[in-house]
Amino acid sequence: MATVLALRSLYRARPSLRCLPVQFPSAPRRGHRLSPADDELYQRTHISLLEREGFQTMYIDSYNSRGFMINGNRVLGPCAVLPHSLLQWNVGSHQDITEESFSLFWMLEPRIEIVVVGTGDRTERLQSRVLRAMRQRGIAVEVQDTPNACATFNFLCNEGRVTGAALIPPPGGTLLTSLGQATQ
Repeated sequence: MATVLALRSLYRARPSLRCLPVQFPSAPRRGHRLSPADDELYQRTHISLLEREGFQTMYIDSYNSRGFMINGNRVLGPCAVLPHSLLQWNVGSHQDITEESFSLFWMLEPRIEIVVVGTGDRTERLQSRVLRAMRQRGIAVEVQDTPNACATFNFLCNEGRVTGAALIPPPGGTLLTSLGQATQ
């Protein structure tokens, strides 16, 4: 015990024997301060991959008065574009569109959220009972002229929506070229 007291008094008497705090070189200064809003420090990114193979999305490349070019497939006359298939549609004009001609859109799984209808070179009104039948089945209907319907369909598919299209080619010499054709 005497040695402990002797060492303690010696330690207090000679301050030079104490360990001085070590000074580390200063860290480089940043031009900005990080705040809790900076995602890289406070949050992690987590990705869940549900499907390893993605289905090819339908895309309307071009149209003319005779038909459509969809994902490289030429379709003559009116067509029905479904999420993963393409069918010829047996209508001549917007007046021929009935509940029966729309039945293929509500029989599908997964259910289609919205059907974009292209009625030719002008926007035409569909029969109210046809629109009511689609609404009762939970499917929205967007009626437009065919050029705008093609653009709307492409936009909705790009967003990942489950979309269908019922398209009647516009009469005359109207033509939508794809981006690949426009650059050549």
